[in-house]
Amino acid sequence: MKDIQMVDLKSQYHKIKEEIDSKVLEVIESSAFINGYAVKDFQANLEKYLDVRNVIPCGNGTDALQVAMMALGLKPGDEVITAPFTFIATAEVVALLGLKPVFVDVEEGTFNIDVKKIEAAITPNTKAIVPVHLFGQCCDMEPILAIAKKHNIFVIEDACQAIGAEYTFTDGTVKKAGTMGTVGCTSFFPSKNLGCYGDGGALFTQDDELAHTIRGIVNHGMFTRYYHDMIGVNSRLDSIQAAILDIKLKHLDEYNEARRKAADYYDKAFSGLENVTIPERAKYSRHIFHQYTLKIKNVDRQRVIDEMKKIGVPVMIYYPVPLHLQKAFANAGGKLGDFPITEKLCNEVISLPMHTELDEEQQRFIVENIVKYL
Repeated sequence: MKDIQMVDLKSQYHKIKEEIDSKVLEVIESSAFINGYAVKDFQANLEKYLDVRNVIPCGNGTDALQVAMMALGLKPGDEVITAPFTFIATAEVVALLGLKPVFVDVEEGTFNIDVKKIEAAITPNTKAIVPVHLFGQCCDMEPILAIAKKHNIFVIEDACQAIGAEYTFTDGTVKKAGTMGTVGCTSFFPSKNLGCYGDGGALFTQDDELAHTIRGIVNHGMFTRYYHDMIGVNSRLDSIQAAILDIKLKHLDEYNEARRKAADYYDKAFSGLENVTIPERAKYSRHIFHQYTLKIKNVDRQRVIDEMKKIGVPVMIYYPVPLHLQKAFANAGGKLGDFPITEKLCNEVISLPMHTELDEEQQRFIVENIVKYL
């Protein structure tokens, strides 16, 4: 049995090595490293895949979130609603821009923002909601969009863990994560379902005017060379990463299906265990399992992690500390007990190896050994 990785990028690369190597060398030979043809090709192909009018590549997923808020004209003091159970980048950019993060607790089953609690958090200063499609599953977007419309606020989708995931509306319409709100954001960090070999990100929007503004912001506020119409940033996807992503985009549905198959195996193995809860799959979302995350009770979680490490099975905790209790947000006044579901999850979740190259022998070894300790 080959070594088990949390994410096996090397094995994935070897399957498409010839395509990748050829394309990377082609970009190097062209010397079109910044905003070259490879970026334009990837942008057009991703627009087609997502069925969205505008894709704007950028430097990383964190930049995508920041640029979205800049482009929407959010000002210091404006409030942005999001969930406290996620990676810090979602709320980090809010604070960085002088905005106020307002947290709303999550659902225990899906790990995503609890729609029923959003309206109570809205004030006259609320300007945006940032639903995070955590671990590869869409938030319940239809009611979120209805709330946003009612209160005239923006929806910025954090789809950094969910590219290719789908949401089904009550009328049967199906949309991909990141394409339903005012603007969507994603990351191409190497471990993502669609990952490059460095940093990368993108924004998506159906709004042509907003897309125009975003294109200027990511390029120093510049639409015509050396004429700067606004304060911007330097956040561009380089051509080599775009070329790699364009190849991997062709395999994205295949990759996501492999993850679902691996998740099915885990579900079957862990279903029925008294102290284990498998991930909930919401009826409205087609989960792509960026992470496969169990909830465990009445077990020494750290002992499980330590014992698995001894036998070469990596497991992780996403996330051990909720955002409202992070030192970085100490001045925001958050305290233990503010968001009980999030705090409970931070004490119970454990994520297992999940990637496109997992085989049945590896999964059987993972399951058999974890079950011993659960």
